[in-house]
Amino acid sequence: MRCPYCSHEDTQVVETRESDEGDTIRRRRRCLKCDKRFTTYERAEIALPTVVKKDGARVDFDPAKLRASMLLALRKRPVSVEQVDSAIERIQDYLLATGDRELPSARMGELVMRELKRIDKVAYVRFASVYRSFEDVDEFRQLIRDI
Repeated sequence: MRCPYCSHEDTQVVETRESDEGDTIRRRRRCLKCDKRFTTYERAEIALPTVVKKDGARVDFDPAKLRASMLLALRKRPVSVEQVDSAIERIQDYLLATGDRELPSARMGELVMRELKRIDKVAYVRFASVYRSFEDVDEFRQLIRDI
């Protein structure tokens, strides 16, 4: 595994843990050149559905994009990386369980909102306000009342 800090190709596994569900292995690694530590995750690669955008464009499901949008909503919120990882894992597990080959982007947004609502209500409101593109304050008030 190449070091993300210095790109040295020689790293050492310091610690290995299996997730509670047994489907992911977490490894703490140490670079033998710069001595920095980083975490890697190992899981079986399974084909996730293609996301169909509003304009009909089809793009591959990208967990990094999902993480980025969730982290934007969670900016400056007291939520751990582990909570975000778990939320992304639940979304991916759901997508695999459905067996669908395509997923409308609207459904993906709903899945993200469900997870954000579960871990942080403020992040949920932030994401929903952008995702649903409210036209007026009354729609925004209704969303807050629903929480």
